[in-house]
Order: sequence, then structure tokens, then C-alpha cells
Amino acid sequence: MQNASKLDISIFKEFYDSWDELSFESQKIRAQYSNQTIDSLLAVADFVQLPPGVDKEQKTKIRIGQEFFRKAVISSYESQCCITGINEPQLLIASHIKPWAVSDESKERTDPRNGLCLNALHDKAFDKGLLTITTDYRILLSDKLAKAKMDETTKLWLLSYNHKSIILPSRFSPAREFIEYHNDVIFQH
Repeated sequence: MQNASKLDISIFKEFYDSWDELSFESQKIRAQYSNQTIDSLLAVADFVQLPPGVDKEQKTKIRIGQEFFRKAVISSYESQCCITGINEPQLLIASHIKPWAVSDESKERTDPRNGLCLNALHDKAFDKGLLTITTDYRILLSDKLAKAKMDETTKLWLLSYNHKSIILPSRFSPAREFIEYHNDVIFQH
């Protein structure tokens, strides 16, 4: 509590170990300023109704060709993440370099050269533009990821991949045009 007055410190100490008292005192003050009774304020707060959690059926689109794309990408990377080498199938994702939504349906969406095999964390970071790969197949981390708040061990682990080469696939190497699209449109420098 830098630059705190003696009164600030006294009030902090008074309520530090009794948050429930602080809450009650603040509700009393709130009631006083809104010309209500404390009972009426607390009665409303006590009976807030949560929305129900129900299931609902709806029509959804399915990606025809997605299963081919997934199998081709994961197989070409020999079932391992191209960044970390992790080979747990439940954590691997066939990630589009140029997103499905903006890819040409007949030429790009199912092209395995538009894919990387990534673990779930790196897939999410790649999709959000927090990391990319360069045309010489090196990992490039966004400054936003480098500045993100996290524990030191995780930060060192993530940053250790910056500028390292990805594990290249046995076939269907990532195509330059998809990488350039990701770098120009998705990546957050």
C-alpha cells in the first residue's frame, strides 16, 4: 500500500479479515443513498434467478471433406505436433493455415498443403494470430504472446520455440501462398 494514509491503512486492516462485514456495510450505505431499506436490497440480491441450462436441437453445417483433410494432414506429420512433437492423438488438430471460411472450396479447403498438425494450445494461438510460421518454416511468436501475463515456466517454454524450425511433414509441405496469407492477414505482429 504505497502512498496510503494512516486512515487508509486503518480501514484496510479493519475489513481485511472480514469481507462479509465489508459487504454488509457497503450494502447499508448503498441502501441509505438509494432511499431503500437494507432488507429490500438484500432480498433482491438473494433471489436472483439463474437461467436454465437446457439442450436444444438445431440444424448445423458440417464440413464435407474435413475428415479427408484431417487424416491427410495428421498422417503427413506422422501424428505429431509440428511445433512440440507431441503425439497424443486426442490433443492433435489439423489446423488450416488459411482459414476454412475464406478458403476456396474447390482448391484450398481440403488441400493438405493448407494444414499444420498442431497441439490444441498452439492451434488456438495460431488461429488467433499469436504465432505463425515463416516461409522458411520457422515459428514466429507475436509480441502480444511474449508480453502476455503467465507464470515464468510457461513463458520460457513458449518463447523457447520462437524462431525454431517446425517438424516438416513427410509429404504435403505447407504451401507458400497459405503461409503468406496467414502472415499478412491473421498474424498479430
